Parts: sequence; C-alpha cells; structure tokens
Amino acid sequence: MTQFPPLPQWRKSSYSNGTGGECVEVAELHDSVGVRDSKEREGPHISVPRSSWAAFVTSLRRG
Repeated sequence: MTQFPPLPQWRKSSYSNGTGGECVEVAELHDSVGVRDSKEREGPHISVPRSSWAAFVTSLRRG
C-alpha cells in the first residue's frame, strides 16, 4: 500500500491582525518550510530549506 505524507498544517503569523491584509502562512513540510499567501490558500506555495527559513526569521527578530 502506498503511504502519502500527511497534509501540511498551515499556520498564520501571530502578528496577523485578521483584517485580510497582506499575510503569509507557513507549514512544516517533509524537508523544508512551505510559505503561501493566506488569501490564496489553494494557490501555489514556495518551499525553502529549513536553514534558510531559520536565518530569515532570525534576521527579522534582530530588526
């Protein structure tokens, strides 16, 4: 029997204000992090290596 990977659990930023503005959602994928537009949930997403995502988040936190 073929086993498929579990569906990604997308989550929105805690900084999102819920008014429908520009926001992204992220999900832990098998070997990367998925990023998509929260207004286009059925649209495409990009996948970035975990190390690149971690560096990006670190740089945002530093300001």
